[in-house]
Amino acid sequence: MLRRTQLALAATLGAGVIAAGAGMSAGATPQPPDAPTEGTSDPLGPIQETPPGPDDIMPAPGPVPPTPADRSPAGSGPARAEIRDVNGKAVGTLDLVEDQDGKPQLKVTVSGLPAGYHGFHIHSKGVCDPASTDPATGSPFFSAGEHFNLGPESHPGHSGDLPDLLVGKNGTGSATVVTDRFQIKQLLDADGSAVIVHAAADNKANIPGRYSRPSDTTDPDAPTTMTTGPDEQTLKTGDSGGRIACGVIAAS
Repeated sequence: MLRRTQLALAATLGAGVIAAGAGMSAGATPQPPDAPTEGTSDPLGPIQETPPGPDDIMPAPGPVPPTPADRSPAGSGPARAEIRDVNGKAVGTLDLVEDQDGKPQLKVTVSGLPAGYHGFHIHSKGVCDPASTDPATGSPFFSAGEHFNLGPESHPGHSGDLPDLLVGKNGTGSATVVTDRFQIKQLLDADGSAVIVHAAADNKANIPGRYSRPSDTTDPDAPTTMTTGPDEQTLKTGDSGGRIACGVIAAS
């Protein structure tokens, strides 16, 4: 009787194991007891994403800032002048460009000119006609007008006043000048401009005693200035004499 009861219990337990196994699909991998099943929440909770901070954001690429060599504002250059004497012979060139600070840089090279210092100025009109003569002095290239000037200053404070050009005994000379008195585009206005080489040195109105003139009158009631100092011609050109070469400045 006892043996039959044990066999019946074993058969009952075996059937339960088979029934449980029948609910699993073939090849299924048993999951550990603590593994979450489909439809259940993660015991650790959802993953929270942290917003990126300012140090994590890469700036969008922008344009590369121009280098000084790339800067060339419209109308600011370069420019060039072919310098010719009264016979039309080419005696030099003047090149104008902007330097790294945006200031006009002028480079002049000449040959075949008289040795010594020469007044060297930019004049207000871009016309170099050797047949156009100054009625007062007979100097050629009168067509180039007076010194280029943007303000009321007298010589040597004119915008177009430049250092004297030194020519050697072999007739050649060169110089490089940087100025902030004008912009290149201002030389290329409607009536243009020209560069003039003068026959004599420019004294920059730093005049010796022989140029001192007496006052106009000793009468304090007379309608005169009663001033002394440089005369009108010295204040205009620095006594640099006639014009021996001229070049029209044009965009290049």
